[in-house]
Amino acid sequence: MAGLLLLLAGPGALEAVGIRNPPAIYLWAQDNKFTAFLVIFLLGGQIETQLLSTGAFEVYLNGAPVWSKLESGRLPSLGEIKGVIQDPGTAFEQPAMEGT
Repeated sequence: MAGLLLLLAGPGALEAVGIRNPPAIYLWAQDNKFTAFLVIFLLGGQIETQLLSTGAFEVYLNGAPVWSKLESGRLPSLGEIKGVIQDPGTAFEQPAMEGT
């Protein structure tokens, strides 16, 4: 997602964060926006699929695990991740199983 935003924002986005000489790949992407968009979109989707295909998704904070998809059976919501980062002492709430 960040790659697509940088691609659309143009060279001014890099200058805003203090990068005066963008890397060659960024210059190529600016000259070939359509191709770069397709590469980022398709490659990003493939990476996401590979990472999630194992079923493993873990969140660590300061080296300590705070979430495991393998243990919980689900992915955390964005709100749950934000909550545990803002207050590391809290644990994720596990939903009650239906029918129990």
